[in-house]
Amino acid sequence: MDDSIEKHLVTTAFELDQYIIVKNLGITRGIIVRSRSIIGNIGAGIQTLFGGNITLYTALCEQAREHAFELMLEHAAQMGANAVIGFRYDATEVAPGVTEVLAYGTAVVVEPK
Repeated sequence: MDDSIEKHLVTTAFELDQYIIVKNLGITRGIIVRSRSIIGNIGAGIQTLFGGNITLYTALCEQAREHAFELMLEHAAQMGANAVIGFRYDATEVAPGVTEVLAYGTAVVVEPK
């Protein structure tokens, strides 16, 4: 089995069209804790003066989610999975300016129908 999980085999649903789940391996997760830099805070502070999308924070959030997602896929592959169902994100502020981002789902082995 390949060490990576193809992204089209990750879903928020609890089944994958055209595949049958042959083994449930349990919960898989990827977690990352990120903080904002002082430079990023200053730049974002300036952006807030003009309103709209705070692109510096958007980019930081997207990077954190992508990293947590990749860690989850690595964990699932280590478990022997080739797919993830019931995928979700969660985020919690653990300290001022420090956020935990969690990507999680159920690691499964699927086969084409």
